[in-house]
Amino acid sequence: MSSSPSRHHASPSRFALRPLVLAATLAFGAVTAMSATAQTAPAYVASDGTLLSVSAQSEVKRVPDIAVISTGVVTQAADANSAMRANAEQMAKVVAAIKAAGIADRDIQTSGVNLNPQYRYAENQPPVITGYQASNTVNLTVRDIAKLGKILDALVATGANQINGPTFDIDDKVKAVAYDEARRGAVEKAQGRAEMYAKTLGLKVRRIVSISEGGGFQPPVPMMAMRMEKAGAAADTSISPGESALSVNLDVVFELGK
Repeated sequence: MSSSPSRHHASPSRFALRPLVLAATLAFGAVTAMSATAQTAPAYVASDGTLLSVSAQSEVKRVPDIAVISTGVVTQAADANSAMRANAEQMAKVVAAIKAAGIADRDIQTSGVNLNPQYRYAENQPPVITGYQASNTVNLTVRDIAKLGKILDALVATGANQINGPTFDIDDKVKAVAYDEARRGAVEKAQGRAEMYAKTLGLKVRRIVSISEGGGFQPPVPMMAMRMEKAGAAADTSISPGESALSVNLDVVFELGK
């Protein structure tokens, strides 16, 4: 059985072209890899300059406009059900007072509900449960600090027997503007120091090589006082928010040269 010669013998030119095509493909891949490496590799530029690292700190102060307090109710009863029921009834009055004071729902957050047995201990005797204590605590964000004292008094008057705080803060928009002011102050301090070093050394500040930032918020220490206007009168709680300090720390590297 005979077959066509073209099926047994490929053209010599076809075999000759295959190595050339493979070599071209490998060469193209190598060029592509080298190009990618060249693009991602960091560039190091030789310089005759002197590097100067300067740390600068700037601080601005603002009066807090937000206060966070924790308040709640603690009740005790002979059995767990009675303790929880009494707590719920008293806490409902406290929450009503909170909303009546103008605190929005988004600024009221339950932070803990607890029920714990109370024990009596005696020597050489196992502990005996004498009753149960229930507690319910909420965190409040007060956005009008001028009303904070009256809000605290209203809470106590309606049954709150647990209050902690306040913790003062600054509104995010005000805080952002204040931090930018502190940043500008820190940059100016760093530049001034760099100019001083350069002048002392007979050099000039060429450029800023890098800037690294760190910051901090220092809340004020709250001052609370119970003041009686006259005998028998309800207590008026006085709150002093003070000032909050916002600081920015910069580490700036300058290049000095002739």
